[in-house]
Parts: sequence; structure tokens; C-alpha cells
Amino acid sequence: MPIYSSRQQNLAEQMSEEPVSMSNWKDWRWQLKNSIQRLETFENLLGIRFQEKERKKIDLTLKRFPLSITPYYLSLIDTSDYKNDPVYLQAFPSPAELEIGKNDMVDPLAEDKDSPAKGITHRYPDRVLFHVSNVCSMYCRHCTRKRKVGDVDFIPDQNQIREGLDYIRNNPVIRDVLLSGGDPLMLPDHYLDWILTELRQIEHVEIIRIGSRMPVVLPYRINDDLVKMLQKHQPVWLNTHFNHPREITASSRQALRLLADGGIPLGNQSVLLAGVNDCPRIMRSLVHKLVENRVRPYYLYQCDLSEGLSHFRTPVGKGVEIMESLIGHTSGFSVPTYVIDAPGGGGKIPLTPNYLISLSTNKVVLRNYEGVITTYQEPEKYESNFCDRKCDECHLQLKLEDADEYCSTGIERLLADYDKTISLTPIDNDRFERRNND
Repeated sequence: MPIYSSRQQNLAEQMSEEPVSMSNWKDWRWQLKNSIQRLETFENLLGIRFQEKERKKIDLTLKRFPLSITPYYLSLIDTSDYKNDPVYLQAFPSPAELEIGKNDMVDPLAEDKDSPAKGITHRYPDRVLFHVSNVCSMYCRHCTRKRKVGDVDFIPDQNQIREGLDYIRNNPVIRDVLLSGGDPLMLPDHYLDWILTELRQIEHVEIIRIGSRMPVVLPYRINDDLVKMLQKHQPVWLNTHFNHPREITASSRQALRLLADGGIPLGNQSVLLAGVNDCPRIMRSLVHKLVENRVRPYYLYQCDLSEGLSHFRTPVGKGVEIMESLIGHTSGFSVPTYVIDAPGGGGKIPLTPNYLISLSTNKVVLRNYEGVITTYQEPEKYESNFCDRKCDECHLQLKLEDADEYCSTGIERLLADYDKTISLTPIDNDRFERRNND
């Protein structure tokens, strides 16, 4: 399958007065420079014409929630049925975004309230969210941070980033840092490299994660230079955001392959969106395509209560129905965790179909994905290790350290650089027995 289609060639030629080559189209900076941000440009490029009444409603929407689509992502829209196209629905503004429900909130996850330092959201005990940019390559219409979309003034300088770094450095409980935004991969390689270098110098930071939609909406951002830079800071994990099988193209596959071949573990966080992916067949196809490309389905989010997202929300029952269609019907590592990110900053709450029917002291009653009801016998005798729950004073041998892989013996022991033994002596050596007796 070609990575540069004739349709993309035509779009590129319409967007520039000068000849555009495949190298231009695949240059992520060219893509950003030529992002579609005006309604007229969108219409001209796709040959779509909105009626005047509809245009006025769209213009009103754009005044509050701006438009920005990469030429690449625009090229995926099926113009023959664009109003039902999952790419169009995620990228193009809808007047429904101005319908603010009584339960909608500006900041439903209370990220600003849980921000002890600039750019930091500290909600969970051992990890923080580090906002390093509010800028994205595309403005997704279902964004939970719509309050910040288009805030081009918030591209933190080094002083702002240092404030967040200092908070992480001064809180040794933090072992996991998630770089988010906006999109961290909107930063130049050298700037992102500096942030990662600073984080890697903090001894208690074990894991660095990056949340990015670039593999979906601008896969050309994932290139050899970026991967080589990320490899310097391992372990680095990357979570991306595919919502529909049609977003997995030849170009996105290549981006995922570069990351996976570079040793970057990949996960995916989908949002359940009405009219886009609220169908068991669609979600099953998506997770299968993800694992085929070495991406672990991580979360399936219930759509948040952010302002302007009412038309995207489904009942929770729809999400449970989709989970019923996945659990037992496909590989376990293909099944994401369905969660609600609790309003008010309560964090992610997992939701699953109910497989535990009942339980007693000695027996548990369960059902499987087929509806088969079975039992599990509890152990007749179980005694847990005594624990007084005084962890700070614990003297139990928990053996939390890494295990030694083996103990060398014989000549191997003498050759081993890590072993200080300089000679081997038989146990019945007379001379050594005399030494012991003396």
C-alpha cells in the first residue's frame, strides 16, 4: 500500500503555489505549517460546500473552539459520506459543541486544583502528570482539555519547566512521570531531549511516559532522529490515541514500527465516542489492528464531562456491552480497561461486566463470557503471615531486592570479574586444617 496517495498529492498541490513532492508531504513541519484552520480552506480542499445557515453555526463554534487539522489527517476523510465519517467527526467542528449541559464542567477532572506547581498535576501517590505544552498538531473535537485548546501562549520556557522539575525532584515518592499537554511531541527534539535528560537525573524517577496523538494525526513526526533521542532515556513508554480502525494507515503503521523497533513500549488510550466507535465490531477491529502493530490496548475511556462533549457521550451501558464483546472473545492482552475518569479529580475507576455472582466463606460462584456458571473452592486452610501493618518498622524478610541470577562455582568463579575469590582449596587440605587448628 503506497504511503503517499494520489489524493494526498492533489491536496498538497492545492495547498501550495510551488510544486510539492513526497518529501514535502512527509515533512512534519510542512504539515504543521499547512494545517487547515479556516472553514473556507476545508471546503476548497475537500470540495465540500456547507449551506449558509450551517456555515453560520460552524463559525460560531469556531469562535469558541478553534479548528486545526493536519493535511495528512484531512486526507483520510471519506468525502462521499463525510458527515458519518469517523475522521471527520473527530476533526471538524460541530454546532453541538456549543450545547453546554447542566452537568458539563470546564475542568471536570480538577486538574487545575490538583496542581501544586506550574505544569504539574499530582493526583496519584507515586506519579504526576507534567504538562509540557498546550499545543497540538490537531484539535480533536472530543478533547477533555478544550478549555486549553489553542492556547498558543503556553509553550513553557525552561524556567517554567524547571519549576515542575523542582517539584518532582523534591518529592521522592514520585517514581513515574507522564509528559502530556497538548502534545509533548510538538516540542523540538532538542527541547524534549533536555526535559528527558533532567528527569533521568532524578534518582527516584523510574519511569517516563509520553502521551501523544502524533502516530494518529501526524505520523511523519515519528522519525529516526526522534527515536534515537528517546532511546537515550530508557525506560520511556509512549501511549497514543487511536479511536477507530480507519486511523491505522500505512503511514501510522510505519510510525509505530519505528517506535517498537526502537524498543519503546507502546500503549493506546481510546475514548468511547457516539457515532465514531460505539460499536462492538468497530472496537474489536481496532484492538486487533493495534496488537498487530505491537500496541497494547491500555484504556477505553468513558467520554468526560467537559463542556461541549455532550453529543459524544454514550451511556455507560454501551461501554460495558463493548467489554462483554471483548473479554473471552479475543486475546486477553487485546482487551483494554474500561474506565471513568471520575469528576472532581477522583481518578480512573475501572468498569467491567460482573463475573462474580456470589461468594461464601468456602466457595465463590462465577460466570464466564459464555454465561457458564461455575464455582471456585476456597482453600481449606490459609494462614497469612502476621503483619502489624507498621511498614516503617517492618522486620519481615520480604526479599524485595533483585535476585542474583546464579552463583558461580569452580573455575568459572575464578574467571568472574565480579567475584573476589583468588583460589579454590579442597576441603580436606592438610595445610588449611593445621591453620584452623592453630
